[in-house]
Amino acid sequence: MPDLAPVRPHIAAMSAAAIDRVRQLETLASALPQVSIGTDHVLHAGLYARTVRVPAGVMITGVLIKIPTLLIVNGDAIVHVEGGPLELHGYNVLPASAGRKQAFVALTDTQLTMIFATAACDVDAAEREFTDELDKLMTRRKTTTCQA
Repeated sequence: MPDLAPVRPHIAAMSAAAIDRVRQLETLASALPQVSIGTDHVLHAGLYARTVRVPAGVMITGVLIKIPTLLIVNGDAIVHVEGGPLELHGYNVLPASAGRKQAFVALTDTQLTMIFATAACDVDAAEREFTDELDKLMTRRKTTTCQA
């Protein structure tokens, strides 16, 4: 009997060109009105979970992620990945590779949760573990998102 399990989408590492397109989008978006988005953190049992809630109609860009993680997307959103846009609906648990920098447009109110194994004892150490772009994190500056 053939395996009829659905193919799980995943987020692969991105080429320098694809990452540069997200950086260009960040530059353009920085001139638009900004929306404040909070970040919730949980450190427990050797795991770090980081959740942002993106209102419908808002576009955010992420930092360059240097480690593999799980990414949970709950809502309807379009994410820029290596091959172009990936439309996600409902609840999705995605394996996500190191070497990625995404842009998300929330079509509905959407929650994004990134999870990874860590020995970090505080949020600062966990953030340093997953990115070198600390100055671009929402937890470290006020304006990082815009109305799409």
